[in-house]
Amino acid sequence: MKIGVYAKSVRDHKHEEGFKQLLLSLSARGHEIWCTQTLVDYVHMHVSSGLNLQSFDHLTAKEPLLDLLICVGGDGTMLDAISLVRDSNVPVLGLNTGRLGFLAGISIDGIEKAITDVERGNYSIESRSLLQLESDSGLFDYGYALNDFVIHKKETSSMIVVHTYLNGEFMNSYWADGLIVSTPTGSTGYSLSCGGPIIFPGSDNFVITPIAPHNLNVRPVVVSDGLVISFEIEGRASSYLASLDARSQSISSETHMAVRKADHQIKILRLHGDHFMDTLRNKLSWGFDKRN
Repeated sequence: MKIGVYAKSVRDHKHEEGFKQLLLSLSARGHEIWCTQTLVDYVHMHVSSGLNLQSFDHLTAKEPLLDLLICVGGDGTMLDAISLVRDSNVPVLGLNTGRLGFLAGISIDGIEKAITDVERGNYSIESRSLLQLESDSGLFDYGYALNDFVIHKKETSSMIVVHTYLNGEFMNSYWADGLIVSTPTGSTGYSLSCGGPIIFPGSDNFVITPIAPHNLNVRPVVVSDGLVISFEIEGRASSYLASLDARSQSISSETHMAVRKADHQIKILRLHGDHFMDTLRNKLSWGFDKRN
């Protein structure tokens, strides 16, 4: 198989251990390994100069190159990887060397079994929706997010007002520190920490969640992902922050922005026995009696 391996950083000991173990296991099993050029250079300098690696920049629908991309790190690494995978439909599998890991579910101890299951076809593919940002300022080189789009005040500024529209029709003005528009995948992230609901993958919804709203009766709202959500920003500051997943850029109140459901999706590879409801129970400690 042609298998890509991606890591945002391998400087941490746990990341480095998982990264090395994965590469050596794939090589021993005879798989063709692809990495970004930065990682190829790192491997040849710090892991093994004899490993035969191919390099790639990003994938496309016309040139998918890979059968699978394995991300080493945490959910942040998985989010970064969507700019590599793009619309190629190459499935992504996460090796969790980070902390919580809603998306990256494979542990270092489970590397060998995971590769064996992939080789034997013991997996399923989940399609996860993306949101697409449209802006008159050309924000972000890759304007898609797997988790969420966020408008936020800067650190020292006062709260802002985000006027929000659905398909051009006025919905609400949010007096808050900011506003989150989350996909179902992102509903277990920043939106959840701000009081938003958990949305199951494939629900065809967005969640609009205010961040520290001034009016306490303003609560998160679930809307169809068939809508276009647009914004106007007011505030005393001259600039604000717009974020797609972990990427942020400075914007002004003159910046026009809207988000919609993207035309393509990201494929997440799930090994047999790895289910979303199990992940919720294990990661959020649902159903555990904490009194003991």
